[in-house]
Amino acid sequence: MKIVVIGAGLGGLALAQRLVKADIDVDVYERDSAVEARFQGYRIGFGGPGLKALEGAVPARLHPLLDAVSGLIEQPGRLVDAQLSVLGEQGQIDNEGRMFDRNVLRHLLITGLGERLRFDLKLDRYEELADGAVRAHFADGSTVDADVLVGADGMGSTVRRQLLPQIGVHDLPVYGAIGRTELAGFEHIIPGWSTMVSTKNVQLMLGRMKFQRPPVEAAAELAPDVTLPDTPSYIRWVLMLPGAPKTLDLQPVLDLMHDWHPDLRALIAQADVNNSGVSPIKEGDPIEPWPTRAVTLLGDSGHPAPPGGLGANLAMVDAELLADKLIAVRDGRREKIPALADYERQMCENAKIGRESAAQAFKNFAKLRAEA
Repeated sequence: MKIVVIGAGLGGLALAQRLVKADIDVDVYERDSAVEARFQGYRIGFGGPGLKALEGAVPARLHPLLDAVSGLIEQPGRLVDAQLSVLGEQGQIDNEGRMFDRNVLRHLLITGLGERLRFDLKLDRYEELADGAVRAHFADGSTVDADVLVGADGMGSTVRRQLLPQIGVHDLPVYGAIGRTELAGFEHIIPGWSTMVSTKNVQLMLGRMKFQRPPVEAAAELAPDVTLPDTPSYIRWVLMLPGAPKTLDLQPVLDLMHDWHPDLRALIAQADVNNSGVSPIKEGDPIEPWPTRAVTLLGDSGHPAPPGGLGANLAMVDAELLADKLIAVRDGRREKIPALADYERQMCENAKIGRESAAQAFKNFAKLRAEA
């Protein structure tokens, strides 16, 4: 059985790792030219089934390294005003939760895939063949056939646009300025796992990504064959603003904060400019199970939701569910189409939970603004 995965994000890589472990033939095709071709994101939290699924995707020998480069959730978050006066606690501590840097985690999930991971190949379209297989057509004119094609190519998924053309992705009436600033000198702002600054018009969400050990140092000792990025511990910040962005420059963000506490202004002013910017916040239409064929979706391609929708956790759960179904097909315990249909039904059910989580988060943001 041959599986082709489109997209080398966390979900696609997690699926590939599970299939390689099960000795299933799998290749991952990524449109980017290299693993570091573009910025890969900030800290993300895993807990419960998502954390368990992540641990199941990472090769067992790398579990000590996975633990070493995680961030602990040790104290509650807090809510403050623009002058850093504490207004209350926010959220609950999840003792089973961990924080990870998306780029560091991606490097871990690439480890061992070798030539199964192919860069600089942009999917143009797929073709369903008479024998039940699928042929992927790439922009360079090359093709590859598979028994199952998995679209793990994110919110803007090329696979989803062909498979489910009725599903749209829309800008929400808010946008975000997002970036990261080295943690050193700013730890006092975030004594717990997060701090939210809430005012009438804007909200600043701060999240601490403090590695238990520096990634490069940890890899050198625990898994010398693994190359991890030299990322320092940092604060991930997101400033949510009403409307649509008029510029990608951070200066208007600082202008909005002219009367805020100087430490908050300094935090934004000292941001890593190469990994910070302004972007719309997008949401996809809800997806219900569709007529199953040998093409399926995973992660944000299958449940495009805004931040707060448990996206990375759901991608790990998707990868575990889909791998189990594909292994059953390979072993002759299930037929391909019914097995994929079962996966898609469960994925859509999980996606509803993610959408509800995101919707509740945005309602909470609006409530805090109203009370500010």
